[in-house]
Amino acid sequence: MNEKPTLNIVLVEPRIPQNTGNVARTCACTACRLHLVGPMGFAIDDKKLKHAGLDYWHYLDISYYDSLDEFFAKNSGPYYYFTTKAPQRYTDVSYPDGAYLVFGREDAGLPEALLAANQEHCIRMPMRDTCRSLNLSNSVAVGVYEVLRQWDFPELLDHGHLRDYEWK
Repeated sequence: MNEKPTLNIVLVEPRIPQNTGNVARTCACTACRLHLVGPMGFAIDDKKLKHAGLDYWHYLDISYYDSLDEFFAKNSGPYYYFTTKAPQRYTDVSYPDGAYLVFGREDAGLPEALLAANQEHCIRMPMRDTCRSLNLSNSVAVGVYEVLRQWDFPELLDHGHLRDYEWK
């Protein structure tokens, strides 16, 4: 890819401020756009939200929506819906520039009517059948890094520096 592609992360009705703060930090560190769809289970100025995102908020490209209807009216996709219910794995998709990775509430996931209407774009992360779901912020991070891996990590550092030593 010649120009840096755009990846969008969508949280639909998030309930736990720490999860949203962690997702915000992931988005800031990977140059992903974050879309928050309400109603949310906390105030956007919640201390727990800000603490989880640390001091990365100024790096964040974030948009807020009152409802899914408003979000869909303002964004054209393509959308990929992460759900524990889908038969297709998230690694079996080739994600295009401008993709939207859509994640649901921590306690309920995405609305089943939305999933049923978009079955070809519903994807899952394999896990044990004895567990309900992965943590929201962990799921977002796994999804983000799969897309960025496919895109060869555009404009992201692929190495760091030791303080007192040199890499050989």
